[in-house]
Amino acid sequence: MDFHSAYDQGFARVAACTVTTSIADPRANAQAVLDEARGCAAEGVVVAVFPELTLSGYAIEDLLLQETLLDEVEGAIADVVAGSADLDVMLVVGAPLRQGLRVLNCAVVVHGGRVLGVAPKSYLPTYREFYERRHFAPGDDQRGEAIVLGGVEVPFGPDLLFSAPAVPGLVVHVEICEDMWVPVPPSAEAALAGATVLINLSGSPITVGRAEDRRLLVQSASKRCLAAYVYAAAGFGESSTDLSWDGQTMMFEMGELLDETERFPDGPRRSVADVDLMRLRQERLRQGTFDDNRRTLGQRVSEFRTVEVALTPPTGDIGLRRVMDRYPFVPDDPERLALDCYEAYNIQVSGLEQRLNAIGSPKVVIGLSGGLDSTHALIVAAKAMDRLGRPRSDIHGITMPGFATSSGTKTNATRLAQALGVTFEEIDIRPAATRMLDDLDHPFADGEPVYDVTFENVQAGLRTDYLFRIANHRGGIVLGTGDLSELALGWCTYGVGDQMSHYGVNAGIPKTLIQHLIRWVVATAQLEPGASDVLLEILDQEISPELVPAEEGERPQSTEDAIGPYALQDFTLFHVLRYGFPPSRIAFLAHHAWADADRGAWPPGFDESRRIAYDLPTIRKWLEVFVQRFFAFSQFKRSALPNGPKVVAGGSLSPRGDWRAPSDGNARVWLDELRRNVPE
Repeated sequence: MDFHSAYDQGFARVAACTVTTSIADPRANAQAVLDEARGCAAEGVVVAVFPELTLSGYAIEDLLLQETLLDEVEGAIADVVAGSADLDVMLVVGAPLRQGLRVLNCAVVVHGGRVLGVAPKSYLPTYREFYERRHFAPGDDQRGEAIVLGGVEVPFGPDLLFSAPAVPGLVVHVEICEDMWVPVPPSAEAALAGATVLINLSGSPITVGRAEDRRLLVQSASKRCLAAYVYAAAGFGESSTDLSWDGQTMMFEMGELLDETERFPDGPRRSVADVDLMRLRQERLRQGTFDDNRRTLGQRVSEFRTVEVALTPPTGDIGLRRVMDRYPFVPDDPERLALDCYEAYNIQVSGLEQRLNAIGSPKVVIGLSGGLDSTHALIVAAKAMDRLGRPRSDIHGITMPGFATSSGTKTNATRLAQALGVTFEEIDIRPAATRMLDDLDHPFADGEPVYDVTFENVQAGLRTDYLFRIANHRGGIVLGTGDLSELALGWCTYGVGDQMSHYGVNAGIPKTLIQHLIRWVVATAQLEPGASDVLLEILDQEISPELVPAEEGERPQSTEDAIGPYALQDFTLFHVLRYGFPPSRIAFLAHHAWADADRGAWPPGFDESRRIAYDLPTIRKWLEVFVQRFFAFSQFKRSALPNGPKVVAGGSLSPRGDWRAPSDGNARVWLDELRRNVPE
């Protein structure tokens, strides 16, 4: 495998093209198609789609029945076939073709110097401005048929799938304009039959609001069919006798926009993007109801025919033509981020409300460190109490300084608790920790600076022990503060430690999202101004467990120095948990997302001074750490998780929910794949 090749990584580059139409001049239109096709080939595209009736023009009315024009269309197809023979691009062009006693509105699929097949339009609009049945016959009854073009018989019908063995997972189906607008489009059945890239050649004259309708249908089809949907509409040059045209092109994948062009262009335009075939395959494997639906429609689906396409995809590094989010749990769009934060916060608040109501309205006991996680759990608890009509004094916030607690975090914990009006107290765990270390005959008790895992876990365990005993004593529950990222990496102390609580309110929130949630709480004035001021200060702190003392002049203990940047680890977590991608694929994506700090969007409000890049060796290093910790070292901690709500669509790690795995598994196959396929 060539690590840097998008095709070897499971992508296929496709294009939706619109050209300047020459009215009723098929040979000129064929030349326009070939000009675009050459441009597509130069960009590494393997499938290019053109608008409905590309070769004749859509709005030529009764000229569609003229013998001279229909003869010229067949000549234009021959031109496209001959002119593209040396291009490794599968072209899909629109043409009116004679078949039997009628003319049909068709899509002609061309590659390698021949016509591979022809797909007729199934559903003909004959309402309002449309009058297609005057000229065409519908093609829905043409399943299993053939047509002769240039003296060669080729498959004909709406039941054709075009499969490229050299591009694993690339299976194309073609439909035309109105086919997309009916309740059960041909493409829906084709997707169940295995099509991953659904293509629509469209004429579609523009009226006010129609572009949004098209966009909604394309997006919905791609989401429902777990596919890419590629759409190309007619544009400049079409007749304006009674209509106008906007040349809209776009492509969506599983509901997400990959690319689109400007509307009302003054010449040819194309949308180009890399379709993630591995993602589509993984999603269909996971969503079993997709295949259940295939079984329901088994008879029709089984009748689809497959035409093999001998594509030879480009080799080497051709880049990656799609948006690759650095923070997959954090949207780049401000409105989307605000909505995600609103939903995430309220999912947590609502989940905690229900739990408190269900078990007799106990108090809430929470350990406050002054860090991100305990801060966020506290403000969730405060909002839950507000909504339940209970006093915030029913929240007992306990700060428990240890051997490495900084004055800054301790002060922030105190100030936040006071600003929120919760019951607050401090318990210094150092005397109890010293006694336990002495009982264990640990060197630290004799004054030696030995800061091993026992030293750390004595502190973590004592804090949890105090919280549970306080909850027993005061009629409360311990509210867990650990987040999704920590659970993925096993960055928590098992049992009598921060892995355990009565309810893990943060268990579904990744670390990279928590800071944005806190910013959203401040920006939307969810809490009083005094609390908001402290929250902003907490956001600027280094992420640290504060368990190991730092010597004079030393940098304080850093979580990310030990387990890697949360930005990279959350990136990996998302693609492992949501899509099951192999390590080499994740490294490839991370490299494109993180290699250049100036390329691509950053989440709204992200501090420019913190916008950094990661090179491939760094990505590989921390990916290996993730694989070892996630697959081999930490599942036993997740197998015993307390309850907590799933929050993000990227998944959760609950053993009762999104992630069920053996506690005694190992990481060998993932490590081997990483070391074999990712350059050092």
